[in-house]
Amino acid sequence: MSDVLSRDAIVLGGQATDREAAITEAGRLLVASGAVDDAYVEAMHERETSVSTFMGNGLAIPHGTNEAKSLIRHTAISFVRYDEPIDWKGNPARYVVGIAGAGDDHLTVLQALAGAFTDDAQIAALDAAQTPDDVLAVLGDVSA
Repeated sequence: MSDVLSRDAIVLGGQATDREAAITEAGRLLVASGAVDDAYVEAMHERETSVSTFMGNGLAIPHGTNEAKSLIRHTAISFVRYDEPIDWKGNPARYVVGIAGAGDDHLTVLQALAGAFTDDAQIAALDAAQTPDDVLAVLGDVSA
């Protein structure tokens, strides 16, 4: 898991108060982890203008456009939990998981995230998480 989600890319008290800032917050964590170039964050905003990345169960998964694949250095995700849900085009997003999938890795990552966020016990564990290690214990199966 450490190759896809690092402790440094986990924030349990996100600071954003709107969708655009939340996308930037998740994207900046991907940049800081060395997974993507700075320009990838703008591509995440571009993707959101064409299709909402809200998935249900409080989860939004912003990611870049297909044209931004060259800006990805390696597959990674970032995880931001918000105390107050972000309004995601009328849907409440409590978890924003930024995704940078090299090649076709994004499909594997999405499948693993979907599994975690359709399990009420795993969602409850993410709600209760106090440390990045707690999040890693839940999302440990997310890999590329």
